[in-house]
Amino acid sequence: MIRLSLAAAASVLVLAACATAPEAPVDTAGSVSAAAEVSTFDLAMQTVEDLVAAGNTQTAVDRLTQLLGDPSLSRDELAAALYRRAELRLSDMGFDTMGAIEDLEELTTDFADTEWNTAAVGLLETARGKADSLHFQMEQPETTRSAAFSVLMDLGMHEEAIDLMLANDITPDNDTLVAMYQIGYLCEGDDLTGRAYDLTEPDGTSRSVRFCDFGK
Repeated sequence: MIRLSLAAAASVLVLAACATAPEAPVDTAGSVSAAAEVSTFDLAMQTVEDLVAAGNTQTAVDRLTQLLGDPSLSRDELAAALYRRAELRLSDMGFDTMGAIEDLEELTTDFADTEWNTAAVGLLETARGKADSLHFQMEQPETTRSAAFSVLMDLGMHEEAIDLMLANDITPDNDTLVAMYQIGYLCEGDDLTGRAYDLTEPDGTSRSVRFCDFGK
């Protein structure tokens, strides 16, 4: 943290005092603590956006999940984090349409009094429409096993998708492999057995990965 000089700190306190009518003793320790608490949320959300910009969507989703477990967040902050997670889960790199629907349903029921409710209602309709379309695709006889795998991944039915993938020796595309690696299904390690999958992360890092702890 940048440490203010005594003179700079005094100037800040004078400006703050001008904004309020009654004069009262200033609890500088409390002010610093409150600012730090607010900036913690802002910093976490900025980290999320940086991860998304770098192509690490699943890591961003995981960071939001961690943030949502912070008991110090206000209702508006919880709603904002929940809405952003739903957006990311529903995105092309989100691979969790059903998870997005769960987030949005929670928003429209438990956080209906927040400013995020209106946006959540609209996005929920979009997410349900996408889920219906994906389920319809799964039911078509012409849908190949590779296409079915992609649909299951997009829905967020990852275990079912992996079962289908392994049973039919399907090789996912690079984006899907990266998502599976970031989620935690695929790992690096000389002690792992089974087929190796080569992937290239958004920053250009190449990896050879296998399924984690599955022995597959």
